[in-house]
Amino acid sequence: MKNFNKFKKYIGMTIAIGISIFALFFVITCVWIGVSVKTKVQEAKADYGGSSTEALMTLLEDESQSFRSRNSTVWALGQLGDSQALPILEKYYTGEIPDREPLNEVISQYELKKAIKLLDGGKNLTAIFWRYGID
Repeated sequence: MKNFNKFKKYIGMTIAIGISIFALFFVITCVWIGVSVKTKVQEAKADYGGSSTEALMTLLEDESQSFRSRNSTVWALGQLGDSQALPILEKYYTGEIPDREPLNEVISQYELKKAIKLLDGGKNLTAIFWRYGID
């Protein structure tokens, strides 16, 4: 019986440690995403002005920007979740997602699909930790 109680304590501790590690990684991921989105918004606002969404949409439309920058803008628009950006994302979305996309050469159809899904009612669990205070 003593061995069984020790085993139960061991399992309980293992589960608690596992949950703690998961929570830590989740928080770190949330912070990283939030900082990345805020940085992209600040860059776009510095160049184009306007609200966060407006500045990012203008950056996306700016053909003088690199495709990598425009792809990270698509991602940031999806993370912000403002449905105002949906028409511009749909403008670029063809629905044809290749196996590999060179992010320096094209606007990513895969990123567009993910962003459109988020803007069209998809759940973004990390946003509740960082979305406030942007704009």
